[in-house]
Amino acid sequence: MKTPKRIEPLIEDGLVDEVLRPLMSGKEAAVYVVRCGKEIRCAKVYKEANKRSFRQAAEYQEGRKVRNSRQARAMAKGSKFGRKEAEDAWQNAEVAALFRLANAGVRVPKPFDFLEGVLLMELVADEYGDAAPRLNDVVLEPEQAREYHAFLISQIVLMLCTGLVHGDLSEFNVLLGPQGPVIIDLPQAVDAAGNNHAFSMLERDVGNMAAYFGRFAPELKRTRYAKEMWALYEAGTLHPGSVLTGEFADSQERADVGSVMREIEAARFDEERRRAARAEDERPPGKSDEPPPPPWMQ
Repeated sequence: MKTPKRIEPLIEDGLVDEVLRPLMSGKEAAVYVVRCGKEIRCAKVYKEANKRSFRQAAEYQEGRKVRNSRQARAMAKGSKFGRKEAEDAWQNAEVAALFRLANAGVRVPKPFDFLEGVLLMELVADEYGDAAPRLNDVVLEPEQAREYHAFLISQIVLMLCTGLVHGDLSEFNVLLGPQGPVIIDLPQAVDAAGNNHAFSMLERDVGNMAAYFGRFAPELKRTRYAKEMWALYEAGTLHPGSVLTGEFADSQERADVGSVMREIEAARFDEERRRAARAEDERPPGKSDEPPPPPWMQ
């Protein structure tokens, strides 16, 4: 087949020898099967921001680190440079997450290289060498569903132990390889400690797994693993071997409304102070916020 333009730099650099066929086209990228020497891998070509149906929602960006204050200001302003920096940061997030999770033992496709918006990684294949199916494409026996659900809960725990939440986990983002489920698609992964939406995303990820596997084993729909693992995470006692029950009793203590309001007010004050500091940094030399003196004083 004709080589996609975005993959040409990888061929020129000797990272890819041949593009064999398109594999799939999703909301954020097109994936191709490629040959790298004797290895068959896949190349994920990220779509440009204006051609994606998945938007970089603010809740996913929160807590992500940027290289410097100039980059942060440009991204906040939405300038051409800022949009490019935001796009690069979005793509780099998946690369960083894949390396981080693979090193931690999470079952994800092994990443190899990232160049010019193209991620070269392991092709997850079935027992016949063809691309592995998504969970959404298979029918499971109840016992299989329970086994895969338990495994994916353990993988979510392992991800959380590394400080990450997938953020978009569903039956469409899990492949079923010969050794079991493989988690894919991680550009929206969030920092568990630095993102205020992390728990709600974790709860959604876990809920999606319960809803899907609950089609085959209905009792899984009643489990509450998200709140259980998050409570352990906040207490600093969550680890890869933590034994979870799937049950969780909500606290019966009444909320301290006054304390919550004080926290909100303190956060508002801190934000105003940060904005004032940023405005001061961006003010041209010699400029002042003070009004000029009246004519009679000049």
